[in-house]
Amino acid sequence: MPSRRLSALPLAMVLLATACGPNAQPENQAQQTKADKRAASEYLSQPLVTDMYTADPSAHVWDGKIYVYPSHDIDGPTPEDDLGAHFEMRDYHVLSMDKIGGPVTVGPVALDVKDVPWAEKQMWAPDAARKNGTYYLYFPAKDKEGAFRVGVATSKNPMGPFTAQPQPIKGSYSIDPSVFTDDDGASYMYFGGIWGGQLQRNIDGKYDANGSKTDLGQDDKPAIAPRVAKMTGDMLEFTETPRAVQILDEKGKPILGGDHDRRFFEASWMHKYKGKYYFSYSTGDTHYLAYAIGNSPYGPFTYKGRILEPVEGWTTHHSIVEWNGRWWLFYADSQLSGQTRLRNVKVTELRYNPDGTIQTMNPFVAQSAKDGAAR
Repeated sequence: MPSRRLSALPLAMVLLATACGPNAQPENQAQQTKADKRAASEYLSQPLVTDMYTADPSAHVWDGKIYVYPSHDIDGPTPEDDLGAHFEMRDYHVLSMDKIGGPVTVGPVALDVKDVPWAEKQMWAPDAARKNGTYYLYFPAKDKEGAFRVGVATSKNPMGPFTAQPQPIKGSYSIDPSVFTDDDGASYMYFGGIWGGQLQRNIDGKYDANGSKTDLGQDDKPAIAPRVAKMTGDMLEFTETPRAVQILDEKGKPILGGDHDRRFFEASWMHKYKGKYYFSYSTGDTHYLAYAIGNSPYGPFTYKGRILEPVEGWTTHHSIVEWNGRWWLFYADSQLSGQTRLRNVKVTELRYNPDGTIQTMNPFVAQSAKDGAAR
């Protein structure tokens, strides 16, 4: 399939285009839902693309151009459940932009599950990296035993196609890989997710198919921690056994499992701002994007607050990048479909306070205005 050039459209125009012709229609005609009950003007930002469903946007800036590596949502037959079986994604397409707000190019299939020897299904949220002219696509998928592992594929083109390694990364497990390269050139992978992400079934690094479906069921104990591991020079393996990423409260105590407003659920992302390391993540069932700040890529990280209030739809998964001297938050909601399994990626500007904390955003303009008036 050739690349396509697309522009972000207000929802009213999306619905009109859907009525007038096939080229702007989201897959499987799922747009006739609660999405048309909310005006496009009520959203903080609009979908980057409108003729396919995308989520979990991992954005990178290379040579001044923005590349986004999202999940590709499809409308499959599996009923919705708490473990995410209804997220049946099976391939990836890369998005690219010359500038924020400009036309978006949707690339052809960059990687398909059928071309990954060890993987069976559910190609969930990916990430990407670049080193020495090679582009690396990191992705989670379930293996033949039903366990999530993290794979890696390579290409000389940021848009792909990518060629997968024959085996997953040794010692990897769970979901949501995110690779951060520090100023000294060292790269680290952050990963993990509870519930359907299976992190609670891999506490010792070995998959327990009969483990808990949600978490450890210990609300008064430290929450399950995401994982981090330094990458080898060729970016294909870990140099070490993955270690826990500590997220602490303002008193220096670990965030507890029962603190669903602040504890880690999934969607790790790392960025650096003014010499500090910002570890951000999703709280899952409470639907916040939260962040914590530390002095090392390994942590510990001290919880500081929320980046984004709950979006329309259940999941929230993001990335943060600097482009043209400003910072940008990429995220997703279900504006186009109104369905949890069919999402659309978006971007909005992220702003810092003078003390380095991040200003919390509301994804709905109307609600944000009300909040401002109340203050």
